[in-house]
Order: sequence, then structure tokens, then C-alpha cells
Amino acid sequence: MPRIVDVTNHATYGLAMSIRIALLRAINVAGRNKVAMSQLRELLEQLGLTGVRSVLQSGNLVFDSSRLTGEKLESLLEQETAKRLQLTADFLVRSVDEWESTIARNPFSKEAQHDPSHLVIMFLKKVPKPADVNTLRSAIKGPEVLHSDGRQLYLVYPAGIGRSNLTGTLIEQKLQTRGTGRNWNTILKLAVTARDAK
Repeated sequence: MPRIVDVTNHATYGLAMSIRIALLRAINVAGRNKVAMSQLRELLEQLGLTGVRSVLQSGNLVFDSSRLTGEKLESLLEQETAKRLQLTADFLVRSVDEWESTIARNPFSKEAQHDPSHLVIMFLKKVPKPADVNTLRSAIKGPEVLHSDGRQLYLVYPAGIGRSNLTGTLIEQKLQTRGTGRNWNTILKLAVTARDAK
């Protein structure tokens, strides 16, 4: 029986309960780094998080986190996932307010309306340096367009994502930080799930 770590008992982590959205980087539902969403939901519940829901099958979780937030929450989830599931994966956690702000600040409203599957937001571990964003922009060889805004990178892939050389690996290399992307349809679906969880 796994040891239960109840994060709600840690008074130093703040006071308000809030809805969080967690995205996992570098996991698959099949093949390398395989994990079932049911395992992830169970893990979060064992950690004392409540109302845990998964969205789609690509590493998206919505839950209530009382007191534990931000980098401390990400670190706990990463450490416990490695320990209990033998899985190395980055967690990128945002509050509902941060998520809604990310949606509102999207500079590509036309693409969001007419081609949402080719509009991607990459959520980053840290804010990239402006010089690194310029380096990434200079490395683009195709029709892709990007906009950097804090810990988010808005990306448009007019010719599709599959054959583009603007890959996650290239982005992480140039920006010197890790991240994970979701298309606009998934972004909106997660927003609805988080609102319903309130």
C-alpha cells in the first residue's frame, strides 16, 4: 500500500483551495514512458488532492489543490510519479485564472476560430529570455508563426504540425527550458472542465 502524503496538512503552502490544471510532458498511453490515466488519477488522490479528473488520454489533469501550489506542487507531483510509477515526466501546473488569462491573451484569434487544430500553446517551465525567443524565431524554416508571452508560447502551424521542423525538441533547445504543447481545441476543453469543477 503506497504511503499517502496529504498535501492539505502543510500549512506553509498557503490557504486557499483552488482548481489546478496539470499537463504532463513526455508521457504516452502506449509505448515508451507508458502510463494509464487511471494510474495518474489514483496517484493524485493518494497525495490528498481532490476532485481529480483526466481530460482526453494525453496527460491532462484537473483537480483541487489546497495550500500546495506553483513550483512546489509541480515538484511534488514529479517526485511522487518517479517514486511510485517509475515514470520520469515533467508536470506543468496552472491555476484556472492563469489558464483563462492564457486563452484571453491569444494573439491569433483568426486561427483560433477557423483552424484551431493548428494553433498550439506550449506551456513552459520558465519564462524564456528574449534573445532565446529571437533565436528560435530565426530557426523557423517554414510558414510557422510564434508569439512569446511569459511562460506560454503561442504557435501557428499553417501547413500542419506533423511534418514541421518547429518541433518540441527544437523549441526546448532554443528556449533552454522544458515545455509541453496542446492545441486550441484541447485548451478550450480543459477550460470547460476546470470551470465545471468549481
